[in-house]
Formats: sequence, structure tokens, C-alpha cells
Amino acid sequence: MQSFTDVHAGDAVSTALLAELRSHIPADRVLTSGPEYIRAVALFNAAVDVRPSVVVRCATTADVQAGVRASRHHGVPLSVRGGGHDFWGRAFRPGGLVLDLTHMREVQVDTDHRVATVGGGALSSDVVSAAERVGLTAVTGTAGAVGMVGLTLGGGYGPLIGQFGLAADNLLGAEVVLADGSRVTADAENHPDLFWALRGGGGNFGVVTSARIRLHPVPTTVSGTILYPIAQSARVLTDLGGMLQDCPDELTVDVGFLPGPDGEPTVYVAPTWSGDLEVGNAENGPVRALAGLGTPVLAEVGPVARSATLAATDGMFPPGRMGAIRTRTVRSVSGPIATVLDRAAQEFTSPFSAIVWHQFHGAATRPPLASTAFGRREPHLMIELISLWEGGDGTGNAGSGDGGTPHLRWLEELHAALEPFSLPGGYVNFLGPETPDQIADSYGPNTERLLAVKSAVDPDFVFAATPLPVGTADAGSPPREA
Repeated sequence: MQSFTDVHAGDAVSTALLAELRSHIPADRVLTSGPEYIRAVALFNAAVDVRPSVVVRCATTADVQAGVRASRHHGVPLSVRGGGHDFWGRAFRPGGLVLDLTHMREVQVDTDHRVATVGGGALSSDVVSAAERVGLTAVTGTAGAVGMVGLTLGGGYGPLIGQFGLAADNLLGAEVVLADGSRVTADAENHPDLFWALRGGGGNFGVVTSARIRLHPVPTTVSGTILYPIAQSARVLTDLGGMLQDCPDELTVDVGFLPGPDGEPTVYVAPTWSGDLEVGNAENGPVRALAGLGTPVLAEVGPVARSATLAATDGMFPPGRMGAIRTRTVRSVSGPIATVLDRAAQEFTSPFSAIVWHQFHGAATRPPLASTAFGRREPHLMIELISLWEGGDGTGNAGSGDGGTPHLRWLEELHAALEPFSLPGGYVNFLGPETPDQIADSYGPNTERLLAVKSAVDPDFVFAATPLPVGTADAGSPPREA
């Protein structure tokens, strides 16, 4: 069971560390206390309360280099904040130095070559909005508030996956500050092993201060939300399973269970059609067929800008709630799995929790497994198990000594119930230290090469973002002395 850390910076920040930082970076961007510091350490998940000793608000690559070198000189744990959306709060380390990239959000779009160069702190919504203005879009996840770089480095499932692959498959190159403070460019020609590791291996190899991302001419999709009463779930999921097996690349469908407008759980179907809009929006087309699986209580589907769909998801999952997440990977939502999920949905402990699974199909399945660090290329469904609740709801907090709140117990019981039906491993962006068995299998045959790259560029484990299968009980955590 994950116990969320409740640690505050105890020791005073060393005068020598601050002096070194402020000799390279304006003092008002080196934060140790005060209102700006408090704002800088607010994360998406309010259940995480980890306090770094110093926040360095970086504006340039040189700032990042100075921060990396200072942390090494003074033996201070280092972390990197992009979007701050990670459920474990791994943007911070207790008593550490955090390189805050939230002011490095510039997006430059090369329309002729359909490439965006994005700052290390750019959000997915920043990239999509900039691309949309010139008739293009980027491969992202479903939420706009998620950091684009962090999403991409861990893989990046999303609604364009069938047509254009993972976000990681669309990474063309990156500027990276390594553990010694040096700056390199990683792409197919320069530092190809590092570039390979960045596409699915997470932020474990350096600080990505900017990334070049392939864009696509699909600023508008046919998307929407279809909700069915949970009483219809068996029929809906059975028929939907057959439809998804024959799904064209242009259609990707997120499915799951959400509390409905009246608080009762519903079956959630969210299609995204990224092909010809006339085909996607046709009354007898493949998108609107998803509204005929039963009798929906809501069916709102039509052409919509991608920026609007990202904003809608952000509205469903705003920052500031307490929460935890787990993940499982399955080949399909067959009868037994559907039964487990249906029962869990009927036992939601909070009106904010959700169970959602994402298709992995089409273009994402075609790159050879060894071509990137991402560990699975056969068709599957990645399931997000999300427990969210408001603070002060009377059920205790996430670190309670009795093993957690009812919300966490619900999550752990569902995660365990799915294990017999699940494939080994899991999606690394959603894995934490409490699941070492999943971490050990998350990269499959790519594990050995990934760890060799880690050893070559960061042998002292300065960077610890998404977990790596290092073969220890707390896989993915940095060494204690780091």
C-alpha cells in the first residue's frame, strides 16, 4: 500500500548552496519560503505533501545546468517539475532541490515541417493550442494540464494513438542536461542510445529542457461523451468489445465507469475520430454507432477542436483533490474482467473516482518492440484505476496509520482483483514504488538496454522520475544516499 509522504524541509538550506545558485540565477527565482514558494510547491494531487528545501524557477537551459551542478556540489537530492501532475509527487524530493520548469512553456511551431519545439515545462494544452492556430495538432493524452514532456517520455497513451502512435513515437529530438551539468542534443543521429531511452524510459536520464515533436493536420476531431446506465454494462461492454477489435486506426475509444450526473455509476464511452470529418460525423458512421449499444442517458458527439476536449477532461479532474492511481494491462475486457470492474464501479467510495481504459492499437502497434524503450507493442487495453476524494470528507487522510482511507482500500482491492487477468508489467507513468512486480516487467526485453543507458549517462542515479526495474524492493526509487 502506498503511504503518501508527509515530510517538510527540516534543515535550513545551506548558505553555500544558496550562494552558488544565486551567483548564476536571480535571487527572486531561488525560493526557500514565502508565498511564492508555497505556490511553487502546490501539486495536482493534494494527498502528497512533500517539501523540497529550495525551488529553482528556471527560465533557461543555463539555469537548469546551474541547478544540476549546485545540487551535485552540495549533495542535495535533485528533482524536476514539469506539469506537476504525477500522483506520487515525484516532482519533489524531501529536503531536495527542485528544478521548476513551469516558466519554460514556450512553443514554437514550424508549419512547413509540421514540428513543434516545446519548452520542458509546456503543458499538453500549450502545445495543442499553438499547433491548432496553424491547422495542426500534437499527439497527447486526454488532459491538457499534463506536462507534454513528462507524458511523452513515459510513453503517452491518448486519443490519437491508433492513427499516429504514442506521444513517444512522435518525439523527434530533445535538448537534455545530463547529471554532470553538460547539455546534449539527443536524436536519431546524436546520442542515439539516449534518444532511444527517452522514448518510453521516462525522465530518468537527464532534464529535457526542450523537445521537438511531430505534428499532424488534425486540429478537429469527431469526439464526445456517451453515458449508459450501469445496468446496461454487460450488454454494452460485450458489444463494444467486438467493435473495438475491428476498430480502424482513425477511431480510438476510451471506455470506463464514471459517477453520472445523479451520482449513480455509468458506463463511459468517449470516441475520437481523427480521419475525414464527414465520415466520422455521419449518422450511420462508426462513431455514432457507439451510441447504439444500448439506451444512453447522454450522447453528445460531434466535430470539436482538440483543445476543447483537453479542457473538458481538465474540468472533470481539477487539481487540489486527494487521490491515488493504479494501472493494469489486459488484452480485452472479457466477461470476468467486466464483472470485476462493474462491481467496483457500484462500490465507488467517492463521486470523483473513475475507472477508464485506453486502447493501444493501430499505428502504436507497428514499430518494432526494440525501436524504442517502450515495453509493449501488441494490442491491449491500459486501465487507469483512479481514486479521488475531497480533503476533509471525514474518512481520514492518505497517510492514516490504519492502512489508508476507504478510498485507498477500494483502489487496492480492485487492483488486486484484476491481477489474475492482467498481463505482466504496466504503464510506467502510472506505476509507483508499491508495485515492484509490475515495475520489474514493465520494459520487457528492453530492460537490459535501458539500464545500460542509465548506467552510462547517470550512474549515480541523480535523476529518478518514473520507476526503473532495478531489481530492488523499492524499484524506481533513488539510492538512499543520492
